[in-house]
Amino acid sequence: MITKTKLLAAVLGLSLAAGPIGCSSESEKTDRWATTENTNVKIDWDKVNEAYKAADGPEDLEKRLNEIYEGDEIISVSVEDQDDKTQVVTGFFDKDSSGTVEEAEKIFTIKRTPTAEGAQYQTTGHGHYGGYYSPFMGIATGMLMGSMMSSMFMSSYAPMRYTTSSSRLGGLSSQRAGYRAANPSRFSRASKTGRNYGGGKSTGGTSRSRGGSRFGVARPGVTRVRLSA
Repeated sequence: MITKTKLLAAVLGLSLAAGPIGCSSESEKTDRWATTENTNVKIDWDKVNEAYKAADGPEDLEKRLNEIYEGDEIISVSVEDQDDKTQVVTGFFDKDSSGTVEEAEKIFTIKRTPTAEGAQYQTTGHGHYGGYYSPFMGIATGMLMGSMMSSMFMSSYAPMRYTTSSSRLGGLSSQRAGYRAANPSRFSRASKTGRNYGGGKSTGGTSRSRGGSRFGVARPGVTRVRLSA
């Protein structure tokens, strides 16, 4: 016959072996998300295309792009003119402050090529933003545009080569901070990962890269992977 003492000991032993019942650690209660850097940061591609068209030079383009971008990182710019006034502009995150473009750092490229009517340019996304590419947009003499583009129609045009230096990153960050402070309704409070948390109305599209409203084509984007603790 099992005594009450033996029965109590048996129940206690089973409880210790199974561990605490009905309790879990904080990590078990919390869902964790594995996300690629910048996957939730929006880019308004229409504004990127317009910024290139309106810029008065590479430094003006840097300023315009960083006012458009809603994340924490600073967008650096590389501009290289090739033969026959073909120009390639690369937007990138200079993570190692090297002043050079690494493939993994690219955000987008804009390629301008001469045509019989003048020129045309196309924007292509890279990395997470690889789901975007614009149609070819025409440029003709006499159009309203910044000097960065209009100068190509001048006989004195000289090939351009420029890359954002690491020494400019701090100044660009301060300038953008001032712009955001002066336009609080345009920006919601963002985390360090680039996620937006309420506040102002976003101007940038969906939680993935924006397809550029009427312009451009959106390809399947990167999805987040949910991991259990």
